[in-house]
Amino acid sequence: MIYNFLFPSKPDDTKTSLFLLGMRVVFGTLMMLHGLQKWNAFEQMSSGFPDPIGLGSSTSLILAIFGELICSLAFILGFLYRLSLIPMIVTMVVAFFIVHGADPFLVKELAFIYLIVFLLMYFIGPGKYSLDSILKKLIKHKR
Repeated sequence: MIYNFLFPSKPDDTKTSLFLLGMRVVFGTLMMLHGLQKWNAFEQMSSGFPDPIGLGSSTSLILAIFGELICSLAFILGFLYRLSLIPMIVTMVVAFFIVHGADPFLVKELAFIYLIVFLLMYFIGPGKYSLDSILKKLIKHKR
């Protein structure tokens, strides 16, 4: 029963697609707000932003903004859906396991929740109410 809920045999039916659209809008918007905060405070954050993978604070901040702001917009629209989710998932993996790795779970809980949601959404797909669905139909029609 849970398997059919998480991985429906017809993930493009109307109810499932509306649910996926809602999930994309809610979680994408919440993630975008994190990215927007970082974007607005770039000057203040760029020198002291965590550099967990050794690229420099500014570069790490730019990558976080890209994953949280730009990719979230693509995620909400369902545009290059799985491709846009990869930086979002990587950002949450880095936040959970590296940046907050030694912190208590309550500190890193939000990164964990986002990570699980984004992983599930990656495997389920965007549903029929997405730009990818429109592109798929256009490409299929031209063949």
